[in-house]
Amino acid sequence: MQKMRTMLYVDDVEQVVQFWQDELGAEVIEVNAMPDSSNNVVVNIAPNVELSFFAKSFIRRYSPEVLGNIPSLMFYSKDFKALHDRLATAGEIVENDGTATFNFRDPEGNYFVIAQAKS
Repeated sequence: MQKMRTMLYVDDVEQVVQFWQDELGAEVIEVNAMPDSSNNVVVNIAPNVELSFFAKSFIRRYSPEVLGNIPSLMFYSKDFKALHDRLATAGEIVENDGTATFNFRDPEGNYFVIAQAKS
């Protein structure tokens, strides 16, 4: 495998993409027009790691069987403490099996986890 792309279904693609850009330094690498006039936006968040955002309204119409599938994503970062300090929605830092972690939520209330990368 050469890269990983995770598809996420959200109510407001533009707002969520802006959050990932502003808070986590994501870079928009693709914008694809969909048949219902919505856009699919792909961002790069780390080398070879991409998030692909689709409007729930599009998924509801064209692929309703996957709409309820919400992945639980954990990202590892060497910039752990700075990310925790920067993210307004960051939760408490806790240790899980010897690894420091915290959760955060996007503007739509979806939760993600950041773990401290080992050097």
